[in-house]
Amino acid sequence: MRSTSNPAFRNLPTQGQGGYATFGSSGGGMMGGASAYAGSQTSSVDPNQVQETGRPITVDDIVQKTAISGGLALVAGLLTVMSGMTWLALPAFVVGIVVALIVIFKQKPSAPLTLTYSGAMGVALGGITAPINAMYPGIAFQALIGTAGVFFGMLVVYKTGAVKVTPRFQKWMMGAMIGVVVLMISNLVASFFTEGGFGLRDGGPLAILFSIVVIGVAAFSLLMDFDAADNAVKAGVPEKYSWYIAFGLMTTLVWLYIEILRLLSYLRGD
Repeated sequence: MRSTSNPAFRNLPTQGQGGYATFGSSGGGMMGGASAYAGSQTSSVDPNQVQETGRPITVDDIVQKTAISGGLALVAGLLTVMSGMTWLALPAFVVGIVVALIVIFKQKPSAPLTLTYSGAMGVALGGITAPINAMYPGIAFQALIGTAGVFFGMLVVYKTGAVKVTPRFQKWMMGAMIGVVVLMISNLVASFFTEGGFGLRDGGPLAILFSIVVIGVAAFSLLMDFDAADNAVKAGVPEKYSWYIAFGLMTTLVWLYIEILRLLSYLRGD
């Protein structure tokens, strides 16, 4: 069974007496800053695995839950910008990260937690975007359209089979994900000792190139997210896991939006 760079999908139910397929994963960086996770695949049945029951998941379930989560994030972001309460960005971001860790390590799907994450990250992104949009009018809309374009573009790429999610592709993506995370952390540490660190986030040519690479990694991560969702539908996992899949897709979309916004700010900077 294939894996995904998104740590959320590693907790989909494994094969048991109910006939569900085995799910495992190798995890990556949520929004480019989380730790890399590598998990082995196995076809054996875990005797401690609790059998999951419920109506089998459908594509409509995943689409609906993802749309609800994304819509909530968008509304929360717009309200934050319109109210001028951009100071909520940092606490909302902290809440989002904490909730994300709870969802990942709780190992159970949760609609309230998924919606809480989406709402919190919407507020955080709204707070981050507002001052940047004031400096570069229209950049928020451009970043939003860019994120949606990449999402649907990669969905077309996945559905047409232009890029297939093979074990070799997964290994390449895992290496790219780890490399990006290591570079981000190294640049952050270096910035404490030298101005601009390694120049990966200072808006210069190297920063623009690095941002493009990160966007590329995030975009191709969507392919593995789509593959995990597709496998969940084929395996007939319970419908409640549609909230878990929606959460996983949201983490990638949040990361993608932040990187696109960052790149646009570089390109529009003086």
